[in-house]
Amino acid sequence: MARNQVSETDRALLRQAIDLGIACPREDDAFAVGAVIVAGDGQVLATGYSRESDPHIHAEEAAIGKLAPRDPRLRRATIYTSLEPCTARTSRPVTCTQHILDAGVARIVFAWREPDPLVACNGAERLRDAGRDVVEVSEFAGLVRALNPHMPGVHL
Repeated sequence: MARNQVSETDRALLRQAIDLGIACPREDDAFAVGAVIVAGDGQVLATGYSRESDPHIHAEEAAIGKLAPRDPRLRRATIYTSLEPCTARTSRPVTCTQHILDAGVARIVFAWREPDPLVACNGAERLRDAGRDVVEVSEFAGLVRALNPHMPGVHL
């Protein structure tokens, strides 16, 4: 598949990531986000959602943390995440964008750019600047907003 193209498989896996957000314990000041990591051969390697195992863990961090550091499959993998990977955090020193870069994930597909109520996010640009294939599938943004009506900047 050419860079920045979206397949029906991409849509199905992104929808799976969005659905994982339903499992997030609710927090008044945190987004409900889900993530799915898929190998180049289509095998689901890991999933995660925000606050899955710790009140401060983000979805991408949770999914990546389930894999061995520098797992060679990640060089051809795609991470599907309902929200643009963060580039600033108040609760941890490493952002989701940096976790993705450090893990070597090749492709990032997300549904919605983070609104600017808490911190400015430019994860898509930072990942692209690092040579990663980044695809925004904005047709699913409304589904992510619907999971996060409690957050400032979210308009249904």
